[in-house]
Amino acid sequence: MLITQAEIDDAAMVLAPVMRRTPMVASRVLSERSGSDVWLKCENLQRTGSFKPRGAFYRISRLTPEERAAGVVAASAGNHAQGVAWSAAHLGITSRVYMPVGAALPKLAATKAYGAEVVLVGETIDESLVAARAFAEETGATLIHPFDHRDIVAGQATVGVEICEQMPDVGSIVVPLGGGGLLAGIAAAVKARRPDVRIIGVQAAQAAAWPTSLQEDMPVAATHMSTMADGIAVALPGDVPFAHVRELVDDVVTVDEGQLATALLLLLERAKLLVEPAGAAGVAALMSLDLDLPGPICVVTSGGNIDPLVLSHVTTAGLTASGRFLTVTATIPDRPGGLISLLELLREQGASVVDVVHSRVADDLQLGEVQVTVSAETRGAEHQEAVRAALADAGFLR
Repeated sequence: MLITQAEIDDAAMVLAPVMRRTPMVASRVLSERSGSDVWLKCENLQRTGSFKPRGAFYRISRLTPEERAAGVVAASAGNHAQGVAWSAAHLGITSRVYMPVGAALPKLAATKAYGAEVVLVGETIDESLVAARAFAEETGATLIHPFDHRDIVAGQATVGVEICEQMPDVGSIVVPLGGGGLLAGIAAAVKARRPDVRIIGVQAAQAAAWPTSLQEDMPVAATHMSTMADGIAVALPGDVPFAHVRELVDDVVTVDEGQLATALLLLLERAKLLVEPAGAAGVAALMSLDLDLPGPICVVTSGGNIDPLVLSHVTTAGLTASGRFLTVTATIPDRPGGLISLLELLREQGASVVDVVHSRVADDLQLGEVQVTVSAETRGAEHQEAVRAALADAGFLR
């Protein structure tokens, strides 16, 4: 049974005093690319930096006094962890959170700062969830699942309520998709009010359990997960979200790592928004895929918690994917002036050199040659092709 309008209304009432009504921001660059007005629903500006406290707070607020006394436990790569920790602290309840060993340090530190006891277990959220379930069974603590519970979905549905109120003429909504709680909640809230609105879920291609699950008409675990979008790297969709997505969502699509990085970079540069890779999935789909969506379009940016070191790597990947960062390996004579001639050519082509690495031990080098790997800033794909062609014509590329 899908969540009801009464459940969504109750969640909205409970959350109104504690959750931020996140802004809706227009995006001119995305509007130009899609041909429709595009607005960003900025859940990256929510408390704790993502939409997660909506579901976590509503779920915890409904616990009995006996359940509250026993505390809560959760498993998360970071955003749900922070949502549970903040919500539990606000309600005066103890919390323990199991996080994967590779969880981003800022998310780990923030979870501790919000008052939770943090335990690192496993390589994935799913492995951490096993440990959290075991702790719940041993101690009587209530497991606050990141997505597979009616109260969680009802809490996340308040994002959809706000979208309908802030953007009454919305034609399509594009939502990042991991376990499915956010997409399920938005679909439930929006379709009850506007069944004509087209709703699209977006997964990372390298952690995409939903396409197969929907094809098989049941949750099916992904066999491989390796994505920068850790917030939506969920191997197995939840039963509760699956029922909603199967019935209410119009389509689920995937985006690759380069598209995620490019979207994150665009949000930084053009929208001045710090959004993590998972939170940028909807923008990546709108930028890179031919979705043919009725407008106006709302894209949910679901979270903004990203490790600065990861941000550095992702922005470099985004620059590379968008044709603004070029790395080439050239062969030059091992004599005075060899490197200068290469750098002069790059200068003439308008490429700004960032880094140069020499090597005299590459397998295919002949006597008297040096291999040089050069990284340079370029102005786009066409400029990169021109630089490569000039290097090849000058004999620097083999």
